[in-house]
Amino acid sequence: MLGALVPVFTLAADGADRSMFGGAYVVDNYALGFKGFFLVVAYLTLLLAVDYISEGDYYQGEFYFLLLTSVLGMTVMASARDLISIFVALETISIPTFVLAGWRKHDTRSNEAAIKYFVIGALSSAVMLYGMSLVFGLSGSTLLRDIAATIGEGDVPPLLAVGIFMTLVGFAFKVSAVPFHFWAPDTYEGAPTPVTAFLSVASKAGGFVAMLTLVMAAFYDRSDLWQPVLWALAVATMFLGNLTALRQTNIVRMLAYSSIAQGGFILVPIAVAGESLTARASAFEAVVVYLLIYGAMNLGAFAVVIAVARRTGSGEISSYAGLGRTAPALGLLMTAFLFSLAGIPPLAGWFAKFVMFRAVLDAGGSAAVTLGVIAAVNSVIAFFYYAGVVRQIWYREPVGEVRPLAVPPALAAAIGLTAAAVVVIGVYPQLVARVGALAPF
Repeated sequence: MLGALVPVFTLAADGADRSMFGGAYVVDNYALGFKGFFLVVAYLTLLLAVDYISEGDYYQGEFYFLLLTSVLGMTVMASARDLISIFVALETISIPTFVLAGWRKHDTRSNEAAIKYFVIGALSSAVMLYGMSLVFGLSGSTLLRDIAATIGEGDVPPLLAVGIFMTLVGFAFKVSAVPFHFWAPDTYEGAPTPVTAFLSVASKAGGFVAMLTLVMAAFYDRSDLWQPVLWALAVATMFLGNLTALRQTNIVRMLAYSSIAQGGFILVPIAVAGESLTARASAFEAVVVYLLIYGAMNLGAFAVVIAVARRTGSGEISSYAGLGRTAPALGLLMTAFLFSLAGIPPLAGWFAKFVMFRAVLDAGGSAAVTLGVIAAVNSVIAFFYYAGVVRQIWYREPVGEVRPLAVPPALAAAIGLTAAAVVVIGVYPQLVARVGALAPF
């Protein structure tokens, strides 16, 4: 994974844009930025998984092969600029993860997770592909730039609205947006925890990259068709994700609903991007920055979950009682990751929330302002369930016998790297502040 970053850096240093297959596959700064992100996330996932997989009753070689295949799809997705390459990339991401979700083959919960994920994933792919076929039929091209030129000229057939809607619905499944989220909590809980971390960050980011590319490069001029859909998806996703997370007693299910809610926050800038060209640029930057920061803080939280489960064997939030006394370093790091997810300064999450709200303000308009108010309310709601775990860590007595907590070197490295990213970006956000300049659209 680290070796694969070498050509990313050399191509970025060269600075030239490259195009293949008539513009269907493009390597530019935007693509290279996300390729680097996916490779780093995959590297961190390998650090989470190496001891988890080797110590369990798992097939190791096939696990890494499937993980790398999914990462290959993500790197292709970053460069995809037509409907066919986007669809092939998305399926290359998804199909290996269907198998990875059921990797604990003797565990009925893991079997259930894989079946639900597969069935709903296949359904979403069918809906998305049907929508893409309508868009292709009405535009006469699969290239995003040709689609944008066609649908931006005068009146378009009403069936185009159906095609755009079905395409976005397919991606809503992929990013677990409400009401297409119902596979996520059971899949996250049943899958091996490193796979859950991978799904919650890398797979979700792959879906968002595809959605962002489609909206910005192909559908942007018809914001009247896609903006209301994304506005409604963002509101429903934030509310259901946060309100349901409040009632969870299992840390993985809580983080699953948290991931759903975070997806709603990421949808907010896209939902207001059609207001103006300024809003478009601001929204693009907000989504990219949010994805980068979300990856660091969510992977860090799951890394601590894996470390604690090695001692307790439990995923219940109550098992974190007294962690701040029995393992102060892990307690402090988990607190940092959770407060970062909540958007508390000076951790990186505050800047993710900042660019989201700035995109809303740049958009202006009553719909954008209303969405901003809803996002602010949900940010407050989210703080309560994150703080609930922190309260267990620092203000509750340990339950039962407290065994030593040994963290393997690879897992400790993953925790350390993600913690460093959360702290450094929070204190010095300029590291990612100009990432919006990567916009190719």
